Amino acid sequence: MVSLLHIDSSARPGRSGEHAHGSHTRRLSARFLRSWQARRPQDAVVYRDLAEQPPTAVTGEWVHAAFTAPARRDSRMHGVLAHSDTLVDELIAADLVVIGVPMYNFGMPSTLKAWIDNIVRVGRTFGFDRSRTGEPYWPLLADQGKRLVLLSSRGDYGYDPGQRLDASNHVEAGVMTPLRYIGIDAVDRVAIEYDEFADDRLQASIATAESQVDALVMRLAGQVA
Repeated sequence: MVSLLHIDSSARPGRSGEHAHGSHTRRLSARFLRSWQARRPQDAVVYRDLAEQPPTAVTGEWVHAAFTAPARRDSRMHGVLAHSDTLVDELIAADLVVIGVPMYNFGMPSTLKAWIDNIVRVGRTFGFDRSRTGEPYWPLLADQGKRLVLLSSRGDYGYDPGQRLDASNHVEAGVMTPLRYIGIDAVDRVAIEYDEFADDRLQASIATAESQVDALVMRLAGQVA
């Protein structure tokens, strides 16, 4: 059985094509999950809507607690880290992480950044030893077969590698870099563009993205024993 962690981060409620002003990324992530569950109904899915339930922000207390050895944490420290522990546990349990992430001002929504800040945890998802020979940091989730699927949307067009706005796309790199740091480096990406144009180019981009999602599900599901 495969465990999926499904995350939506769009501030828009509902899905495009079903609701007025609905989210393209919610549309794509829902399509991915429907298609996956049609092929593999036995797989477990944990869903987290970051817009509806934003992760708690990282504070000075959080940093102090996270970098205090577990055996030395008091009850207040455990309380400060409780939400982060839940998010980390969900990530560790997942084989496939599916994230719907729209582009907001060239980057990810703040709620997704808060989620990342909560799951990049010393002693939980990465190791650190200043006396270690060579690299003092190392990923704790490597070699576990975890895979990331990023389903994005953009108001403009041309953000893919080598295109006109490649250098302004801080969404995929902003998610992939910290997750690669903790050991998740297998990534697939699909994006809808032209949202702000709202013309035939948007409709064509949606159709292409949906076809890519269907093909991606078929490929990934086919790789699972």
